[in-house]
Amino acid sequence: MYKLKKIKSPFFILAASYLVLSGCSVENTSTSKPTKSYDREVKAYAKYVPKRQDDFAWENDKVAFRVYGPAAPVKGHASGVDAWLKKVDYSIINKWYEETFKGTGSYHTDTGEGYDPYHVGISRGVGGSAIWVDGKDYTAHNYKNYKIHTNGPDKVVFTLEYEFQTPLGLVNELKTISLPLGSNLYKVNSVFKLDGKPASLPIAIGITTHDGKATVAHNKETGRISAWEDFDSMALGTGVLINPNKVKDIQHVSKETKDESHIWLFTNSEQNGSLEYYAGFAWEAAGEITTQAQWHSYLDNFDK
Repeated sequence: MYKLKKIKSPFFILAASYLVLSGCSVENTSTSKPTKSYDREVKAYAKYVPKRQDDFAWENDKVAFRVYGPAAPVKGHASGVDAWLKKVDYSIINKWYEETFKGTGSYHTDTGEGYDPYHVGISRGVGGSAIWVDGKDYTAHNYKNYKIHTNGPDKVVFTLEYEFQTPLGLVNELKTISLPLGSNLYKVNSVFKLDGKPASLPIAIGITTHDGKATVAHNKETGRISAWEDFDSMALGTGVLINPNKVKDIQHVSKETKDESHIWLFTNSEQNGSLEYYAGFAWEAAGEITTQAQWHSYLDNFDK
């Protein structure tokens, strides 16, 4: 078991002893030295960013992601996964945040390293999960607590805790995410509880289509859903992978409401509440995966 530890701030940090979730104090959540803006270290890295509404961001040499935290405004934000597009192999999270805070740059502008043109809003973004009941997705607004277990240089591992109401009852999710160097996909190992007990729940894992702008595809035999769209004339491929035996259904759902159109992969958590899958992206400007066919091949041949 683990315990939650409150700190003297508006935010909460996940702490304490744990078998899959081991704890430590808030002051020592990282096992690597802080990166300064001028450092160009190639590493897997994660960071809690209270100054930016409790963002939590992670990266490796290929990709970067972030999710919204407890301080994010309720309107227009949810627990979907944002993609930060990078075309350099060194760590950029600290640098991009620092430049934005100082007003010397913005992670929404590409000055040679990459940028964030990817809109998440209330969508699932790149592989966010939801509870699916009667044709509707139910999601958390933001993560409630976090805990970093391993912070580079070769791999980053952390856990985010979510809690939200659904028609089935109160759902808790402990979502452990890992990302090693060299991979375009982060791995999710989640444990779901319903009203405090591990449960098999109907899960939908989504990729936003940005209101229909993306071209979607799927392959049930490999357990893949994917999307392909252009940002400033450069293509971005996004995708989710799961054990094919876990696929219950795949649906492309288009809605008129902003941010609610997705390609969905439907599955269930196990009786003990566990669920495992992968999600991530490849950006044409990074120069490695530059066509939709290459992206599908990468996903379909990914070593899960």
